[in-house]
Amino acid sequence: MRGLCDLTAKTGDLDQRFTPSPTALEGMMGHLAVTSRRDAHYQTEVSLTGEYENIFVRGRADGYDPALKQLEEIKTYKGQLERMSDNHRALHWAQAKIYGWLLCQERELEELNVALVYYNVTSKSETILSESFSATTLENYFKDQCIRLRQWAEQEIAHRQSRDLALHALNFPHTNFKPGQRRLAESVYKTAMLGRSLMIQATTGIGKTLGTIFPLLKAVPEKKLDKVFFLTAKTSGRKLGLDAIQVITETNPSLQLRTIELIAREKACEYPDRACHGDSCPLAKGFYDRLPQARLDALQPGMMDKDRVKVTAAKHQVCPYYLSQDLISWSDVVVGDYNYYFDLYAVLYAGTVINEWQVSILVDEAHNMVERTRKMYSAELNQAEFMLMRLSAHKSLRPALDKLSACWESLCRGQAADYEVYNAIPEEFELLLQKVVTKITDYLAEHPTHTEAHLLNFYFNALQFSALAEAYGPHSLLDITKLENGNGLLQQHCTLNIRNVVPAIFLKKRFSAANSSTLFSATLSPSTFYSDMLGLPERTPFLEVESPFSADQLQVRVASHINTRFRKRATSYAPIVELMAYQYLAQPGNYMLFLSSFEYLQKVKTLFQRTYPDIPIREQIPSMNEHERETFINSFTHASKGIAFAVLGGSFGEAIDLPGDRLIGAFIATLGLPQINEVNEQMRSRMEAIFGLGYEYTYLYPGLQKVVQAAGRVIRTATDRGTIYLIDDRYCQPEIQALLPSWWTLD
Repeated sequence: MRGLCDLTAKTGDLDQRFTPSPTALEGMMGHLAVTSRRDAHYQTEVSLTGEYENIFVRGRADGYDPALKQLEEIKTYKGQLERMSDNHRALHWAQAKIYGWLLCQERELEELNVALVYYNVTSKSETILSESFSATTLENYFKDQCIRLRQWAEQEIAHRQSRDLALHALNFPHTNFKPGQRRLAESVYKTAMLGRSLMIQATTGIGKTLGTIFPLLKAVPEKKLDKVFFLTAKTSGRKLGLDAIQVITETNPSLQLRTIELIAREKACEYPDRACHGDSCPLAKGFYDRLPQARLDALQPGMMDKDRVKVTAAKHQVCPYYLSQDLISWSDVVVGDYNYYFDLYAVLYAGTVINEWQVSILVDEAHNMVERTRKMYSAELNQAEFMLMRLSAHKSLRPALDKLSACWESLCRGQAADYEVYNAIPEEFELLLQKVVTKITDYLAEHPTHTEAHLLNFYFNALQFSALAEAYGPHSLLDITKLENGNGLLQQHCTLNIRNVVPAIFLKKRFSAANSSTLFSATLSPSTFYSDMLGLPERTPFLEVESPFSADQLQVRVASHINTRFRKRATSYAPIVELMAYQYLAQPGNYMLFLSSFEYLQKVKTLFQRTYPDIPIREQIPSMNEHERETFINSFTHASKGIAFAVLGGSFGEAIDLPGDRLIGAFIATLGLPQINEVNEQMRSRMEAIFGLGYEYTYLYPGLQKVVQAAGRVIRTATDRGTIYLIDDRYCQPEIQALLPSWWTLD
C-alpha cells in the first residue's frame, strides 16, 4: 500500500531542508503511547486487503475505534507540525483514505471518520486531523489511485517482459571473445545462477567490464533479477561500465535496457547557491507535480547517463539529482560509486532491503574496496571545530555542549602522549555526545531553516561517530591525537577517531542482501586478504583468468642497485634520473614515473629538469579536478613524447587506458608500502591479533597492489610492447616476486 501511495499521491514541492525524524525506536514507542491512550475496544494493527481489477493491495492500519467509527493513521514527528512539507501531508492522507476504503469494504461501513494522528515524540503531545468520508468517496479515491498505478504498472510489466525476452536472446557484441574473456563470462554467469559470490583476478586489457556485464545480463531473466548494480571507485570506471552497456544495446536492437548513472549531488546541482526547497530553488518548486512526466520521458531512451538526465530535467524543470534518485526504482542497471550500496546510509542497499529487490552486484576494480569501505565506517571528531561551533551555538544547547566540552578537555589533559589508542569508547564521553546529538536534533526540528555550517557539520560528524561507537569492536580502533594551535581558541586540542580496520563486519549484510556478487580486478592477490577484509561469504571461490599477454610483450627490469627506503631516499634521486634518461634516450616515447609521494616527486623532477632540460616532462599536481585529470591523460598521444611524473596509488596509477604508443614504459620507484606511522603501526598490531599477518595485511599486500596496477597501464592490447623498471633492491626477494603477475619474466 505504501508503494501505491508513493507513486500516485505525492504532489507539491521537493523539500530537502534537514528535519530530524524520530528514530525507529522513538517511532515505535510513539505508536504505543498513542494506542495506550485509547479505550479498551480500540483495535490496533488492523490487517486490510483489497483488489481493483488486477491490482492487489495490502497493508496494516495503525488503529480503529469502532465506537467512533474512526480509522487512525499514526505519524510520529519532531519539531513544529506546521513546518511539515505538503508532499508528506498529501502522502499521509492518501494512505489513511485508502485504508479507510479497505476497512469500509471489509466491514460494510457506509461512512467513516478518517484521522491523521500526529504524535510529537519530544513533547509527547498528539494532534488529530479528522475528516468524515462516505464509503463511496473513499472507494472512488481508491479506484482513482489504482487506475493511475495500473497505467504505470502495465507499462512496467510490458517493459519487463520485453526486457527479459531480449535478454534471453542476447548476443555477445563482438564476433569473438578475447583470450580469457569467455572463461571470465562463463564464471560470472554460473555465479549468478547459483546465487553465490566470486572473486576474479584478470589482467588489465582482457575486457573485464564487458566480460562481466554481458553474462550477468544473460542471467537476469533466468534468476528473475530486478536490477544489476555496477559499482566502481572512480569516474573512469563508471564510463567503462556505461560504454560496455552501450555496446551491448547497440548490437542488440531489440533490447530496451534502462541504465541510470548516479553522480554526487554537488556535481548534479544546477543551483548550488540555493537551498533545496520550493521557496528557494525553482527546480524544487512543484517537483512532484512535474516528476511523473519527467520520469516517463527519461525512461524512453534507455541509457540515462548524467548528460541525458540533465537534459530531461531541464526540459521538465525538475532537479536532476532527485530525478536520478527516483529513476533508480525503474531502472534495470544502476552504475555508480561503491558508496551507493556499501556506505552506512547507502541508498541502493536500503532500496534492496525495503523493496525486496532481487539484485546482483558487480564490483569493478575491487582492490579499492578495502580502503574505501574503511573510510565509510570511520569517524572523526575535532575539538577545535567543536569549540568554534560552540561559540555561536544557541543558548538552549549550551548546557549540553559545556558538559561535553569539559569531558573532552579532561580526556585530553589526562593523556600523556600525543597519540594514544584506547581499548573502548570512554563511557562518559559517549553518553554526553549522545545527549548533545539529541539536543541538536530537537533544536533543528524546531528551527528547520537553521543552516549554520559549523553546527550542521559537527552534528553530522557526531551522528556518524555515535552510530559507529554503538558498533565498536575489535574490527576498529579508537585513538586520540593531540595537536597544537587548532584555530586560535585553544593552544592545544585533540581529535577523536574511530578508525575502521576490518570492514568485513559491516559489509557482510550488504553481500548477503544480494542474489550474487562478483568482485573483479587485475590485483586481487592474495585472495584471502580481500576475502577476510571484505566479509565475503565463506568459501567464496577465487578465479585467476589466464593472461592474454605474453612475457615477450613486456620487459620487466629490476633496478636492484637503487635503495628507495625512506632513510636512504635522498641517495636514490640521481640514480633514478639517470635510469630514466638512459631508457628514454635509447627509445624515445611516452613514459610514466610513479613515486610514493608528491614530495618525492618534486625532488626527482627538479633534479631531472636540471640535468636533462631537453626531455619533455609533465606532472601530476595535488588535488587535480576532473577536467585537469582528463587534460593530463589526453596529453598522451601517439605523436607525443616525454616522461610524466605521477604518484603511485593516485589517479593515474589505475583505470586509465593508454594503448599502443600512448604509453610504452613505466618506472615504479618503491614497493608502494604505506607510510610507517603510529596509526599504521596500530593497524598492523590489530591485523596481527586478528589474522596473524600484521605486516602483510597492513603494508605488503596493499603496497604491491599499487605497483601491479601502475604497471598495468603499459600493456593494454595484444599488440602492445613496453618496458617496466621496478626500482628497489627488494624486488629481488622471492616473497615479493611471488606477489607479481605470473606472466611477467623479471630481468
